[in-house]
Amino acid sequence: MAERTKTGIQGLDKALHGGIPDGNIVLLSGGAGTGKSTLCLQFLVNGASLFGEKGLYVSTEQSEKELVKHARGFGWSLEDLIAKNLLKIKYFDITHGDDVLNEIDHIMRDYKPKRVVIDSMTSLTDSMLVSGITEKEAFSMVQIAESVSPMPKTERVMAKAILYKLLSEIKKHNTTTILTSELYEEMKQLSADGVSEFMADGVIVLHYLGVGSTQFRSLQIRKMRYTNHLKEYVLYDIENKGFSLKEEQTI
Repeated sequence: MAERTKTGIQGLDKALHGGIPDGNIVLLSGGAGTGKSTLCLQFLVNGASLFGEKGLYVSTEQSEKELVKHARGFGWSLEDLIAKNLLKIKYFDITHGDDVLNEIDHIMRDYKPKRVVIDSMTSLTDSMLVSGITEKEAFSMVQIAESVSPMPKTERVMAKAILYKLLSEIKKHNTTTILTSELYEEMKQLSADGVSEFMADGVIVLHYLGVGSTQFRSLQIRKMRYTNHLKEYVLYDIENKGFSLKEEQTI
């Protein structure tokens, strides 16, 4: 049986039959307001406070100050965890075209986290397209992508190729990682790029549903390698203590 990284989130570990298998890369997809960032923060906060495990939050959406404020609303003190060296937040301004891949690799080698969050893959892939990747490297990655699925050399193909490289680099560090992706309404794929769901070890999808005047949030574990898991949609809430599944309410 695979060793587990427990999320510490009510109901989710039970749905995963004990937690996320160690070393898995999990795609967390959902639209606006579904709670992706909240779940990710809770995953790292619980890892640090309950299990003493280091966590790294790589953000392209919110600065450290914004994440600290977000967490404070749930009673989580990110400042304390940072001071104890149990949490590190790295914000990338994607408009600057930083060499994101090398920076992430350097941080992970130096900090050695057990848990990693990358929020979001959509923005990060875009930033890598304008970063320090050389023309030779980009062409090489496009060739790899085309060998899998022959397509014209478009920016979309390059983004997919870069994603392959990024996930391969993350795998080297043997961390349990959550990647977020926007899931727009009416999309049939499970991520904004349309390829992450096939490359990731696991896929968790968050939905925000409206039925008349009533609104529901539901979660489904679409896949998770190396473990069995709950297949049904499960309702969840985001309350004053964070993210929790209503284990008794499946759809």
